[in-house]
Amino acid sequence: MWPVYVINLADNTARLDVVNEILGAQGILFERVDGVNGWALPEDEIARVYDASRNAKDGRYPLVPAEIGCYLSHISAWQRIAEGIAAGGFIFEDDFAATSQLANVMAALSADTVGDWDMVKLFTLDDQVSLGASRALLDGVLIGIPYRVPTCLIGYALTKDAAARLVARVPPFFRPVDEDQKFIWETGLRVALVLPPPVVLGDQQAATGTVGGARRSARRSGFRQFLHQILYALDYRRALARHRRREGWDA
Repeated sequence: MWPVYVINLADNTARLDVVNEILGAQGILFERVDGVNGWALPEDEIARVYDASRNAKDGRYPLVPAEIGCYLSHISAWQRIAEGIAAGGFIFEDDFAATSQLANVMAALSADTVGDWDMVKLFTLDDQVSLGASRALLDGVLIGIPYRVPTCLIGYALTKDAAARLVARVPPFFRPVDEDQKFIWETGLRVALVLPPPVVLGDQQAATGTVGGARRSARRSGFRQFLHQILYALDYRRALARHRRREGWDA
């Protein structure tokens, strides 16, 4: 099986204990990646990695420090895969839970030689999503390309080549890391999804707070922001439709 990396902030020891239980129960070894606490980053480091000007123009909303730290944490995990000897790796955030199929799915992906994906998401909130060019990965488990890439990077597989390409793109960045992966015409990655997903949401409580909580408390309000969000969503849908048409999708 490819190496497994779990992003974990040093203060979130309870989450790491849960990860040990979840992965240990299925015989999955992992390496901890020290998460970056965005709230502790100095302003000059934030300015170096986060393009606030581009965000104001093309982002959905301003990033909070927790989101900046989250992006840097994933970059650290990508670097380990890109510099490793394996053909790929698995990355998890430390707030996941898993079905009994997780180890089997991971083993199957590690051995998969079809070559029709660069990243495979192991989680989606919408398990009824339709897949293009789907095929059987295991009995009762499908892998395919979703028309719209699901949000969230709580658990995913990544090839070595794809990891190197992601590392070469950033920093700087101006979107959250999970949002960036939805812009597949920019990353150039073929993002697949496994159904049913072997990863589910775990306990979202954390000693350091959560990205979602920080995002909600800092969210801009008012009509101008509402209009910005609407235009952002419309622009994304149009760009996605153009990209999928070029790939031969009917939708």
